[in-house]
Amino acid sequence: MRTFILIWFGQLISTVGSYMTYFALILWAWQLTGSATALALVGFFFQVPQIPITLIAGLIVDRVNRKTLMIFGDAIAALSTLGLGTLYLTDGLAIWHLYLFAAINGGFGQIQQLAYQASVSLLVSEAQLIRANSMNAAVHYGSSILSPALAGVLYPAIGLLGILGIDLVTFAGAIATLIFAIIPQPVHTDPEPKTLTHSLTFGFRYIWKQPHLKALLLITALFWFFHDLGGAIYNPMLLARSNGSAQVLASTGAAAGIGGVIGAIILTIWGGPKRRMQGILIGFMGAGLAKTIFGFGRSLQVWIPGQFCSSLNFPLLNSSETALWMENTAPEIQGRVFAANSLVHKGLKAVASLIAGPLADRIFEPLVQSKVVTGTIGPVFGTQPGAGIALLYVLTSLALIWVGIGGYCLPVLRQVGKTMPVTN
Repeated sequence: MRTFILIWFGQLISTVGSYMTYFALILWAWQLTGSATALALVGFFFQVPQIPITLIAGLIVDRVNRKTLMIFGDAIAALSTLGLGTLYLTDGLAIWHLYLFAAINGGFGQIQQLAYQASVSLLVSEAQLIRANSMNAAVHYGSSILSPALAGVLYPAIGLLGILGIDLVTFAGAIATLIFAIIPQPVHTDPEPKTLTHSLTFGFRYIWKQPHLKALLLITALFWFFHDLGGAIYNPMLLARSNGSAQVLASTGAAAGIGGVIGAIILTIWGGPKRRMQGILIGFMGAGLAKTIFGFGRSLQVWIPGQFCSSLNFPLLNSSETALWMENTAPEIQGRVFAANSLVHKGLKAVASLIAGPLADRIFEPLVQSKVVTGTIGPVFGTQPGAGIALLYVLTSLALIWVGIGGYCLPVLRQVGKTMPVTN
């Protein structure tokens, strides 16, 4: 696992820098607009370019050197950070610039992420897949701990420009680790496609011919749609219910990071369940239950433990899901199959990001203030700003529990096994 750990460390420091920048920009955007829709649109514009790019990203990842693609993705992200810094330095930074750079990073980042994901099974043994994927989960959650704390301490002293400078240094570190790493490339055994359309649709056809993989795709897509719908209003909900407190946002972010890191450590030591599907469904229900409690909360006394318990489940469900896809897909076709899976998820996430803000601002917030429901919802969620967003968040969280329960009722999911044949 030596090469994997080297690359993993580079991605860790890069992600810490990027999360620091994201944390600072979210506060800046909320102070500028005070709108849940404005913040949710950042996620929408991040997802939209990923949809058309994913159509060809899988083919690119299976045909082009994956190490080169990862370096290229980090370089584009670094240039975006440099662009934001230049605009801020010249007093020209506006909210639409965040949407533009989110779109750029989303598109190129998708190719990089697929290249990295498709390389994991070539870097580690099958027995180490869940451990490797749990370490990848620790990158996200570890950054959630460090980044808000570092940004909160450094921002008053060095400002947004200083944070962006740190981000650039971490990108340089990530690129350096990739340059010195040796990443194996897959041996292509599948015949060349007759047409471009045939090649671009290969991943979808492969999944659709395997009933258990098709069921796996559909159940996880449903879970992530409701998760992303709630995730798009997470920051606005906390900021609205805490009077724009950066401390609350940082504290809950740190709680999420601690929960995720502990979950990843447990999973790394344990090695994960033998029945991967069971790990996914238990993770679905555990996350949904914790998020439901979180949504009912109105203070850090509820939000911190709720977020901790929620994040504790995600290394389990994410690593189990990723390991299933890797075990059921040959390395030489993983780019296209993973791209097809990602395209479905990205499309639904874009829809969730687009509708979440208007649902919160125009329907649920006014609903809580109306006399029709004030007597029933008011005692539970309150009537202050953010109560309607919290109601929507709870509904999306309850949906996660029901997706997990529904998964246990589908016998086809129990057939998800190992090493399916390659079918063109």
